[in-house]
Amino acid sequence: MKKLLLITGIIAALSAASYGQDYKTALGLRLGWPSNGITVKHFLNETNALEGILATSHNGFVITGLFENEHWTGEYPGLNWYWGFGAHIGVWDNNPYLNEYEGNGVIGADFVLGLEYTFDDIPLNLSIDIMPSVNLIGYTGWGGINSGISARYIF
Repeated sequence: MKKLLLITGIIAALSAASYGQDYKTALGLRLGWPSNGITVKHFLNETNALEGILATSHNGFVITGLFENEHWTGEYPGLNWYWGFGAHIGVWDNNPYLNEYEGNGVIGADFVLGLEYTFDDIPLNLSIDIMPSVNLIGYTGWGGINSGISARYIF
């Protein structure tokens, strides 16, 4: 009896730990600071996803690619947290935060930490995240902490 309870407990724990997303691909809008844009997220398996963000920023644009690892919060179905890392490349005409820098392009690295909710009854996914970055080429140094709210249509 004890073995049966132990095996049942292990299976239940593994099932909860491996619970991932409720969709494969989603496309939507990202409203954030300092940039707004389009986001697409595609899952490679139950817990790993790729996210692409094309955003406008300071009269230019930034393209960000992220690898994300997603986990169930353990509280509510459809509510997951995620972390990830990636890179960005961007250009702008006028960035008021970088007065001392004469160039207009940047390449850098990003980290993301977020929370998302996927609705059961409608094909909608909402997320909120913070995304600190560091610029490696162009204006080098601290890129800032970007944040955003995304609403995506689930395919």
